Amino acid sequence: MKPVARPSQHALELRAAARHIGRRRFLTVTGAAAALAFAVNLPAAGVAGAAELDAARITEDPFTLGVASGDPLPDSVLLWTRLAPAPYQPDGGLPAERVTVHWELARDERFRRTVRRGTATAHPEFQHAVHVEAGHLEPGRAYFYRFRAGRWISPTGRTRTAPAQHERVSSLTLAAVSCQAYHDGYFTAYRHLAEEDVDVVLHLGDYLYEYAVNAVGGQRNYTDRTLPDLFNRETVTLEDYRLRYALYKTDPDLRAAHAAHPFVVTWDDHETENNYADDKPENDVPPEEFLLRRASAYRAYFENQPLRRPQRPDGPDMQLYRRLHWGRLAQFDVLDTRQYRSDQAYGDGSDIPGPEVDDPARTMTGETQERWLLDGWRRSKALWNVVPQQVTFSQRKFDLTEPSRVSMDAWDGYRASRRRVLDGARAVGVDNLMVLTGDVHVGYAFDIKDDFDDPASRTVGTEIVATSISSGRDGADKPANWDTYTTANPHLKFYNGRRGYVTVGLGRDQARADFRTVPYVTRPGAPVTTAASFVTEAGRPGLTQV
Repeated sequence: MKPVARPSQHALELRAAARHIGRRRFLTVTGAAAALAFAVNLPAAGVAGAAELDAARITEDPFTLGVASGDPLPDSVLLWTRLAPAPYQPDGGLPAERVTVHWELARDERFRRTVRRGTATAHPEFQHAVHVEAGHLEPGRAYFYRFRAGRWISPTGRTRTAPAQHERVSSLTLAAVSCQAYHDGYFTAYRHLAEEDVDVVLHLGDYLYEYAVNAVGGQRNYTDRTLPDLFNRETVTLEDYRLRYALYKTDPDLRAAHAAHPFVVTWDDHETENNYADDKPENDVPPEEFLLRRASAYRAYFENQPLRRPQRPDGPDMQLYRRLHWGRLAQFDVLDTRQYRSDQAYGDGSDIPGPEVDDPARTMTGETQERWLLDGWRRSKALWNVVPQQVTFSQRKFDLTEPSRVSMDAWDGYRASRRRVLDGARAVGVDNLMVLTGDVHVGYAFDIKDDFDDPASRTVGTEIVATSISSGRDGADKPANWDTYTTANPHLKFYNGRRGYVTVGLGRDQARADFRTVPYVTRPGAPVTTAASFVTEAGRPGLTQV
């Protein structure tokens, strides 16, 4: 088989330039690239030698962005916060000085049984974000955590460690979320998710959007507040992205979900720019300029998410794909289908597939990540192999006529890449494959077929697509194209256009997916209901509605 394409020497040189561009070149690059050059070339934490700020001098609550935890391992979990007493100011309301932050982890919510405590430094180079890898913990246990800076104490968060990797765990409940455009509505679904009994939340991309947010918050239509004009522009610079995360993380429902559950995050496109592919931007922008923008977006993403040290970016590059385990019940292979993909065939939208989509040199994941995925399956001892990723994996025809249009931005535009993944799963005997997807602002449930054009072909797995938290505004239970999609795609078992999230319960005998939806997001306070539930039996792929 023809190997997938490797990055060209030119692409490698552009990355190197974006990684090392500095003040000396500030006047030699042009336009937005010049503005970005100085912002991206920040020293590593602790290198700049910033003075230390006495935390007792902080006069306003610095924990306005809440707390979060993530990437639970059997003996450790990542704890996050970011100091920002004035979150809507570019400096967060703090001088460019480092701050000592105290943290503690306890078995109880009142912190009477503290098991770990320590200090961390909030560096101005990383916008006073704090990432604590709290270790020496017991597997499979819930913990409570909090931070202190001066006289200020953060909200309390609840997290948990994963079970020991060899343990025969009987059950796991996860939630999958995606696509939270602030300007499209309220994050009400997160308030309900904060009250769910789940072990971990998987965020599948589009944590923020690069588009402008006006003074009334778009569809939120605020009457009791006015957002600063600095949000009313597209994010391009490091400062823009940092401020946009501050806007999103001041949302109380998002903060509540982070405080209630550990998150495992991966990005899609809007954390940087719509529909970008590797170093190719959406619009006609020079690659070196886009890579500078990407470096800013990646840095701000790391600063504002509960991610471990291996995910710390290096200029415009950041290894976000990684593997987590939940005992011997589940293995999570978290993918990045944006950073390494070939450019979309025939444009970014929908089109009739041509020979390019079957070109084996084209890739959705990049050669290294694809090999990592298949090797991980080969070594897996888990009952369920779960793949949290971004764009629709199953075939999704848009028309009743043949040939039908499909999305060039999803796996339908990378059919050879999808074929290699499915062949690899079959070759190593993956029996219980579950793909978790975001991106499309609707809820889907698919049977993954060995041959999507033959409804009688073998079902090889399940794809659960989480609808958006707010993107797409209120939506509808039955979108206008419901009849067309369900007829053209017989492997599509469920299709709903409301906002919300999905919970998935994994057990030894079966998995159950509950699609949780809210009727509106353009005003606050919507109730949550279960739109539909499906099960798939272990060892017998295929969805059944219950």
